[in-house]
Amino acid sequence: MKQYIDDVAEAEQRLLTVREVAERIRSSPETVRRWLRQGKLRGFRPGGTKLGYRIPESELQRFLTELDQGRPQPPHAEGHN
Repeated sequence: MKQYIDDVAEAEQRLLTVREVAERIRSSPETVRRWLRQGKLRGFRPGGTKLGYRIPESELQRFLTELDQGRPQPPHAEGHN
């Protein structure tokens, strides 16, 4: 029963587009897409690649909490000295 309640709560939750996430965190949409591809941020594509990603608000909150707590992120490939 708990799983059903969790599933319903997830289904009723607001889904954000890549652009909305980028605006909220003041980043570029491409950065958000890169985090999605790398698995740092979780989302899904409801209509395949045509409609783009959707990110649940709760996932964005989880991601931001991890960033605030200073959890180490994998190193970026670009800009290494």
